[in-house]
This record gives sequence, structure tokens and C-alpha cells, in this order.
Amino acid sequence: MTMTDPGGRSASERPVTYIRFDGWLGHVENFFNMIAAFSILALMLLAVAQVIGRLLFNIPVPGFIDITEQAMAIFAFAGVAYCQRVGGHIRMEIVLGKLSGRTLYFCEMLGVLLVALTVALLIWGSLYHFERSLMIGDSTMDIRLATWPSKLVIPVALALLLLRLLMQVYGYARLVADPTREPVAVPLIADVEETARHEIEDALGEDAVKGDAG
Repeated sequence: MTMTDPGGRSASERPVTYIRFDGWLGHVENFFNMIAAFSILALMLLAVAQVIGRLLFNIPVPGFIDITEQAMAIFAFAGVAYCQRVGGHIRMEIVLGKLSGRTLYFCEMLGVLLVALTVALLIWGSLYHFERSLMIGDSTMDIRLATWPSKLVIPVALALLLLRLLMQVYGYARLVADPTREPVAVPLIADVEETARHEIEDALGEDAVKGDAG
């Protein structure tokens, strides 16, 4: 049996390559997000060791501040592409919430395109600082940690974000061309009830939502 989307297109007419690339990119984003999460956990454990070592044994962790400063780049940037994919970044929807159809998708596409251009400039600037720190052998002041690895994280994470943004530009462009198409790999504005339902699912699981509905 042939499946069709809301626009009346068969499964063979759906953007298969786009969907597959979205799935591959999603796996990479999940991996980077896990790295960011583990870096936060590692810093928390390191902070516990720092407090216990200093208070009980008068032996602080060598270079604790240096390590923390370098790790900040990991947990601050590694998860940005994942957050963009799930629509987790804070934004104002006062105007967008009143739009619908092609107008909404066009405004979304324009906003994402502007962000993509900004991110491209940030990649260029962060690559310059990475290359500079690598060439001069820049390091931290205490335990002389090389700073180029943390500076490399930033353009790599931003490049991943740029790929996600370009994916969303294409996703919104196909909806601008035909608003009846099924939205694929683009975040959609959720109303209050849907947002609350997602929060309940995250906290208590899908069974809790189904139980309330029953």
C-alpha cells in the first residue's frame, strides 16, 4: 500500500535524502550533546574532589581553575546543534505565534538564514583564534595547559550547528513552496497544552500522559 503525506505526495516523493541526512546529523548531534553532558558531570566530580581535598587534606586539585576554564568550551558549545534541532533555544514567539501557513514558514526560514550567516562569521573568527593559539603555543597560567584544544571545540561545534541551520532553511523552504507538505526536521511552535504534555512526558514518561487522557 502506498503511503501519502498531508500534501498528497507518495512516499517515493518525500525528501528521502534529506530525511536520511537529518538522521545521520542527529546521531552526530546526540554524540556531541553526550560529550557536553559528561563534561559537566566530570567538572562536578572534580569540584567535589577540590573541596574535599582542600578542606580535609589541604591538597587542592592542581590546575582546577585552568581545567574548568578549558572545559567550559565543551559544555557551552558542544550541545548547541542538538538544542537547535529540538527547538530548545529561547526565542520570542509573540509575532510568530500569530502567523500561520506560508507566512509563518517564510519568517521562520528568514530568521534561521540570518542566524546561519551569523554562525558562519563566528566560525571564521573562532578558527582564527584557534590557529593563533596553536601557532604561538598559548597555554594556561597555572599548569600550562594548551588552549588550542578547547578553542578547536568552538568552530567544530558551530560548524555542526551551521549544518543543522542549513537543513532547517531547506526544510522551511519546502514548506514555503507548499505549506501542505509534512514538516520534516524543523521545530514547530507548540501551544501551552502541547508544551505541558511534553514536559510531563520528560518527567514522568508517556504512560502518565496516557493515564490522564484516559
